[in-house]
Amino acid sequence: MRKRAEGVGRTRQRIIEAAVHLHGTAGPASTSIAAIAERAGVTRLTVYRHFPDENALFEACSGHWLSRQQLPRPEMWAAFAGPVDRLTAGLRDLYRFYRAGEQMLTLVIRDQHAVPEAMREARERMNREYVEVLAGAWPAVDVPVRRAVIGHAAAFSTWRSLCREQGLTDEEAVEVMVTLVEAVDAKA
Repeated sequence: MRKRAEGVGRTRQRIIEAAVHLHGTAGPASTSIAAIAERAGVTRLTVYRHFPDENALFEACSGHWLSRQQLPRPEMWAAFAGPVDRLTAGLRDLYRFYRAGEQMLTLVIRDQHAVPEAMREARERMNREYVEVLAGAWPAVDVPVRRAVIGHAAAFSTWRSLCREQGLTDEEAVEVMVTLVEAVDAKA
């Protein structure tokens, strides 16, 4: 019984790793159950035995990929009381994460239409949390433009534009975004 359970666990892990590989190289929209089965060395039926639907498989795939990443730590940013210090620390952490996970993040964002709704909503909640923590160090006066610019600064697409398309380093991109938020704040 124990050997059988271990074999089932190994098969499940191969399926998850195949899904992670294909999501990270072809993207979720181009990843079929048949391709996952082929890469894992199992049948489509075996994939469905382990994962009754694509949502379950996507959740396992995402959980596995995320477990291998050094995730952003907004609780660490919150330790900075000064707004500029907090924004700088947060953007450094986010941009580090974006660089490390760039290939997967690019493909998953490109293929959002193929990502289960629950996973899209979780990502949106996480992004809102990042903005809340980063904006939370400013005085209570709500400045919608400041919040919007902080949201823009925290976005993967902003990092990608500044660092990949425009050739800035992560640190230069952080400096540019902090300067932009400070300029908005000075006008408010």
